[in-house]
Amino acid sequence: MLTSLYVRHLAVVEAAEIGFGPGLTVVSGETGAGKSLLVDALLLLAGSRADSAMVRAGSDRAELAAEFDLGELPEARAWLAREELDEDGACQLRRVIRAEGSSRAWINGRPVSAGQLGELAGLLVEIHGQHEHQALLSRSHQLALLDAYAGHEALAARVRELATQWRELGARMRRLGGGEDREHRLELLRHELGELEQWALPPDALAELEASHRRLANAGRLAEGTTGVVELLDGDSEFALQRALGRAQAELGKLAALDDRLAPLLDLLENARIQLDEAADGLGRYAQDVDLDPERFAEVDAHLARLHELGRRHRLAPAELHGRLAELRAELEELEGAGDALEQLLAQRGRIEADYARTAAELSRARRAAATRLGREVGALMGELGMTGGVLQAELEPAEGDEPDAQGRERCELLVSANPGQPPRPLRKVASGGELARISLAIEVATLGKDSVGTMVFDEVDTGIGGAVAEVVGQKLRALGARRQVLCVTHLPQVAAQGHAHLRVSKHSGDASTRTLIESLDAAGRRDELARMLGGVEITRETRAHAKKMLEQAQAG
Repeated sequence: MLTSLYVRHLAVVEAAEIGFGPGLTVVSGETGAGKSLLVDALLLLAGSRADSAMVRAGSDRAELAAEFDLGELPEARAWLAREELDEDGACQLRRVIRAEGSSRAWINGRPVSAGQLGELAGLLVEIHGQHEHQALLSRSHQLALLDAYAGHEALAARVRELATQWRELGARMRRLGGGEDREHRLELLRHELGELEQWALPPDALAELEASHRRLANAGRLAEGTTGVVELLDGDSEFALQRALGRAQAELGKLAALDDRLAPLLDLLENARIQLDEAADGLGRYAQDVDLDPERFAEVDAHLARLHELGRRHRLAPAELHGRLAELRAELEELEGAGDALEQLLAQRGRIEADYARTAAELSRARRAAATRLGREVGALMGELGMTGGVLQAELEPAEGDEPDAQGRERCELLVSANPGQPPRPLRKVASGGELARISLAIEVATLGKDSVGTMVFDEVDTGIGGAVAEVVGQKLRALGARRQVLCVTHLPQVAAQGHAHLRVSKHSGDASTRTLIESLDAAGRRDELARMLGGVEITRETRAHAKKMLEQAQAG
């Protein structure tokens, strides 16, 4: 459940922090006041594309934050734990949109991508915009809606899984039994495998080869350089370190005879002389043993050049080529044993196809039962929404083809008759804009609340209706609010009266700037706002009385 929303410098909103409770919260205000900005803020927090034009003029960034109570949302809690974003049961979404166009997002204070924000928001809030009913014209959306209404997600997921497995096995079988392509692939695999077996090296061996290449390439410099260092340590020059150290040792020996506190320092010089002797001897042996072998260098250089060539061909780093060997061997063994493998795959695919047939048949039966219930329930709601005698049928038609299909064995077409006596026809062909909006609302009322999402948002889905129908819409939304938290942006007093809580959005201009204020209304404020919605600019005693009566009747219901 959404508990709070913070908006700062978004469009005409300077700053607003709003608390939310359970039930139906309605949002009203004059046209152009910015009622839908709350919905825009939630959409942005749900990961929708950020537009820098939404940043308030004169500000460098817009800030949005929302907090949710996850007490009854186990799926959201599990998602946070899986993504390692959980924080003692808290759930805070935050997003910053900068005026230059960039944006950043956080969940519980940790930076995340817009995709992660969208995944979590999908488990927290469901937003229905003003034009969402247009999605009802899509047959794929209609089938998904029927499945959501029926609540057999696990069964539909199993059908998708089996169809995917069936296709993957088919792809493997085609690859194994590819005729001339298979022979060509076998020839190529054997050639590539032979090359890699000859040249590719395990990581340790490759590291040694590269180290050997560096030594051989710089052998002359190494020999010359180490010989020079030996001369510095123990050469004939009077400035050689060994000679200088000997003189220092002799002088300090004389001084130590005068003060025994210098004896430890004299020992240090002796140790230094011993270490210099060892270093000079070691460097001398190294200089004599440096491998000046041009033939070996050419061999190592050619090996590395070949590895880099193979790396470019396989699009791998030279260090990864040895790992490619195992992959090619496995594929070669699979292709060479294609006969037995094909038989096993064929048997496996047969079992999956049989399992798919049983599961898809079960899904079909469930869909047919749900289609009947949905048609009956939506038809009754259409009557309540001013379409008396209206009929909706969810017709299931066989899917084309006999292969396992991820959507199952059927497709859905919603048929509607808005007037008595007319035969049902496809929704996409017969419904007018106003009818489509009301049919959409009837379907939403019938199907929403079936999932585990805790907050539902409606942005003026009551457009195009009024009178008694509007009152019914408000009652349906209030009933939905008894099961879920509902936020509804509305311009209808009949809907606004049904809210358990009421927010008013107002626009104020002055000092060359415009601000939008969002305030929670008490009982008197709700009465005055409903009176404004009923009576327009001039609010009379009669409109206030009417508004008070509407509120009393709604709350009593």
